[in-house]
This record gives sequence, structure tokens and C-alpha cells, in this order.
Amino acid sequence: MANALPRLKQQAIIHLLVEGNSIRSVERLTGVHRDTIMRLAVNVGGKCKKFLNAWLRNLKLRHVQADEIWTFVGCKQEKLKRALVINPTMGDQFLYVAFDQDTKLIASYAIGKRCTEVTQAFMYDLADRIVTDAPQLSTDGWQAYPNAVKNAFGDEIAYGQIIKEFAEPIQPGRYGPPVLVASERRQITGLTDIDLKSICTSHVERNNLTIRTFLRRFTRLSLGFSKKLENLAAAVALHVAHYNFCRVHSTTRVTPAMAAGVTDHVWELEELLAAI
Repeated sequence: MANALPRLKQQAIIHLLVEGNSIRSVERLTGVHRDTIMRLAVNVGGKCKKFLNAWLRNLKLRHVQADEIWTFVGCKQEKLKRALVINPTMGDQFLYVAFDQDTKLIASYAIGKRCTEVTQAFMYDLADRIVTDAPQLSTDGWQAYPNAVKNAFGDEIAYGQIIKEFAEPIQPGRYGPPVLVASERRQITGLTDIDLKSICTSHVERNNLTIRTFLRRFTRLSLGFSKKLENLAAAVALHVAHYNFCRVHSTTRVTPAMAAGVTDHVWELEELLAAI
């Protein structure tokens, strides 16, 4: 049982996970069976979700950027058996991330299909956490965002979308990076012509790289993936909690939680595990 492991062994396992190690590599490094590691990760991740829900409140954020990151559970959508195609817990999944441009805080996130219902829930959760008068929000061109933002924030937000167009890479093959050829900024609500230049998703897209680096379930062209949606949700909650409270950002020189005024010091992993 995961809870029978010594406290220091549990802490060592969690430390390896938040530093980007896979379940099987942690098994090889610690000698603990992968099933025990996964049970521990799900237990700690579930508590991290409750911890984040309680601590990330009354946030004063100036400019939040939102984006979605693709992954899959079980197998990719096109590989699903016909009976499982409509199962919302299998196949392609998206991690919605709300990222503050100034403090680098992950203020809110949601996991699920890229659909209207999940987008709406994501925006309601974000609106419930921000207390800033008329904050700014930037997103990509996903069509579900405008109505979701309108329902969650009303007119008390400056919201715009940036639509980017990419060309086929010069490098042949599937691994060549796309080339940005054009972008269009659209005013949705509360933005003037001058403010249109501030519409940006570059910071949250850069954070996507951090997520893919430290969460093996999101790393491209690797063997890491989630067999259950519960496992994916737990891994994301653990990463977000550690990122916000324990990881010092190279730009702000403090943790995102410190920059956002949520806490006044850098948390050690032991303190985070004690808090949850």
C-alpha cells in the first residue's frame, strides 16, 4: 500500500515525479513498484487539487492568458474502438490553462474534451478566483471562448482573441516546426484600438513547454501517457501545486504564488506535502 511507505520515501517519490521523471523511471530509481507509485501520486494529486481550490482565491491579476494543451488517455481518438468513441474519459483530452502574464501564476485549469461544456466550466472557475476590476483576458481563436467568457465575466473584462496562421515547415516530415506567417487580433469586449496590441498568448504558450517538460504525460513523441483520466488529473494537480508554490520562476526570481501575493515565501516540497 502507498500509505505504508515511510514518509521520506514518499517524499522522494513525489520529488522525482515533479522533476519530470516517468513512473517507470521512478520505479527503477526507488525500487518501489509502479502500482504503488501511481496510487501515491493519485492520492497526493487529489489532495493538491483541494489545496489549490482553497488557496487560489481573491487573486488580483492584470492580464490572464488562456490556452489548451492536447494529450490523450488510453489511446489517441482515432484508435478508440467504436463503443468507446463517445466515452468522455478516453481518447483525446485537453488541459485548459489560465496563466497570468505578470506573476506567471497558473490561476486555474480544467481537463476534458475540447468542447463548449468544459470551456464554460473553465471560465466560470477562473472568474470565481479573480477579484481585479476589469482584468484583461487573451485567448486563441477557439470558438467556444467568447460565449464562455461572456457568461462567466459579463462585461466586466477586457477580452480579445489572437488568431495565428501557420505554414507548412520547410523541413520535410512530421517533426518540422510550423512557421508563423500571420496573426490577427480581434476585439471581443472592453478593448480599444490601442489595447489590441496587448492581446497575447505567448506567455501561456511558453508555459506549455514547461508543462510538457515536467509532465511526461504531455511530452511529445514519448512513451508517456495516461491510462486513466483520474491519473492525468492527479498528475496535473501535483504539477500545478509544485509549480505555483515551490518552483522559483527565472523571470520574477520568486515563485508565482509569491508574485501573486498568495504566500510570502518559497515553499519546500515537504511543506507542500504537509499542507495538503
